[in-house]
Amino acid sequence: MPLSEDEQRILQQIEQQLYESDPALVREVSQTTLWSHAFRNLKWATLGFLVGVVVMVTTLSTSYLLSFGGFVIMLVSALYFEHNARRLGRAGLEQVTRSMRAGGLGGAMSEKMRERFRRGDAGGERDA
Repeated sequence: MPLSEDEQRILQQIEQQLYESDPALVREVSQTTLWSHAFRNLKWATLGFLVGVVVMVTTLSTSYLLSFGGFVIMLVSALYFEHNARRLGRAGLEQVTRSMRAGGLGGAMSEKMRERFRRGDAGGERDA
C-alpha cells in the first residue's frame, strides 16, 4: 500500500531533522549493511581464534590454566564466527563473492566451473 502525500511529507521532515541533528549517524547507517557488519565481525572472530591458538600453544608448556584460557578464547571466537556466518547467510556470501570477483579474484577457472555447472543443469532439465 503506497503512502499518502501527508505521510510522505512527514517522513521527509523526519529524515531532514535526522540529517540536521546527527549527520554522523546518518552517514554510518547509510554505509553499513547487515552483510558488511557481519563480515567485519567474521574478520574479528578469525583474529580472535588465531590469538587463542597462539596463547594456547605458547603457554601450554608453562601454565595449563593460561593454555585453557587460550582454548576458551578459541571456542568463543568460533561460536561468534558461526553466529555471524549464519547472519551473513547466502545473500551476504553472494554479495561478498561478487565484490571479490570485481576486485580481480576468481578468474577464468571459476568461470569455467560455472559454465560446466550450467551445462549440467541444462542437461538435467532436458532429461526430466
